Amino acid sequence: MSNVSETTDETDDVPPKPKQARNASFQSAFSNLKKSEFFNEQLLTAKPETSAAVTSNRTSNTVLVSPKQKGNPLLKFVNVPWEYSDIVPDYVMGQTMCALFLSIRYHQLNPDYIHDRLKSLGNVYNLRVLLVQVDVADPHHALKHLTRISILADVTIMLAWNAEDAGKIIETYKRYENKPPDDIMERSDTAPHQKLVSALTTVRSVNKTDATTLLTTFGTLANIVNAQPNTLALCPGFGLNKADKLHKVLHEPFLRTSNIPK
Repeated sequence: MSNVSETTDETDDVPPKPKQARNASFQSAFSNLKKSEFFNEQLLTAKPETSAAVTSNRTSNTVLVSPKQKGNPLLKFVNVPWEYSDIVPDYVMGQTMCALFLSIRYHQLNPDYIHDRLKSLGNVYNLRVLLVQVDVADPHHALKHLTRISILADVTIMLAWNAEDAGKIIETYKRYENKPPDDIMERSDTAPHQKLVSALTTVRSVNKTDATTLLTTFGTLANIVNAQPNTLALCPGFGLNKADKLHKVLHEPFLRTSNIPK
């Protein structure tokens, strides 16, 4: 018993090992562990197939597409390299960006589909896009429902009105993957001519070509405002219907009179 006490006392008085010695001891112990029958090297390297780390190298230049999306017409309009891959989302546009595709017509037939997809997707990707193609005549109720889902699930909802729009959205996300914020932010038009074009195009059915035609024909905004609808209709690309709408907007009062009796 005395020998045990003496050994314990001597151990308590030994100063702690320096850091290098501790590292050497750990390396030695780990080396012995690797030689044991319980060590499995695959456990150190295995990662979930859906993680962004696995797809980082593969998504450097290509969009990854789920095999479930075979036959989707939008793929014809994705003008960046893409390839099929066994992924959880429908599209992976970058290391931390993915998208789920949903048409409103399909959503109306299978309302639980998007809930299951979002649940399986989890939070692996920082930016999760719900790409919705509007393919019904009255989408308002469905869009209201999908918007609520997107807010609760922290998903960015993007609307496409046809397959070409949907493909361009996927392509744009990929092209701007590594672009700085300055390249993505909207640039304000400071030139007077551009300001007038921007102002005129706020009128529904008037596009940039129409605005440029008006300014070229009439010279100033004042002349456009003072022109009668039948005169505006003489401009190329204009008809009497579009001229009437423009004339009505330009002559609407800025302040609406209150109908409440005093």
